[in-house]
Amino acid sequence: MSRPVRPIVLASGSPRRRKLLEEAGVSSTVIVPSINEDWPDDNPVQAVKLAVLKARVVARSRGPGEVVLAADTIVGFEGKVLGKPRDEAEARTMLAGLSGAEHTVTTGVAVMIAPEGKPLTTSVNSRVWIRPLTPEEIEAYVATGSALDKAGAYAVQDEEWNLVERIEGSLTNVIGLPVEETLRLLKRIGWSSHPLPPTHA
Repeated sequence: MSRPVRPIVLASGSPRRRKLLEEAGVSSTVIVPSINEDWPDDNPVQAVKLAVLKARVVARSRGPGEVVLAADTIVGFEGKVLGKPRDEAEARTMLAGLSGAEHTVTTGVAVMIAPEGKPLTTSVNSRVWIRPLTPEEIEAYVATGSALDKAGAYAVQDEEWNLVERIEGSLTNVIGLPVEETLRLLKRIGWSSHPLPPTHA
């Protein structure tokens, strides 16, 4: 019988991030941090700041030696940062602006050893083009509710809507977690995918 690999603590409620990790062979325990994600500046570096804050909040409540992973994804468009829309009206505004245009998706990633280790961080940028959207399409997409929990009010994986025309860079970054870069951080901090030693009753 195979033994489980070493899990990490994922400081995120995003099912997309957990799925990306699972597909990469990384099991995780989810702990959603309670933090204020509103930042006063429009600098994309806030993605890394938020990832570090999320990781630290969760790490303080975990056992010594546990590996905590956090991430934050933002959309940069015309000099502004688009986070998750506050309501349907803001989602419509975001989608109307992004329609037929290019924008940048930035994900900040932080990993650390609980409870007070030094975070290791990285950030990844991808360029994304949204196809031209009609007002009717925007209204119908917003009505699904899918726009409200995603930076920029859209998800590249919503294949039924096919909103994204083209991507340059990491696809998993646009989904919410740049997997290749995240695995490098986990390796640097000492996380191992090797099986845990067997336990004895």
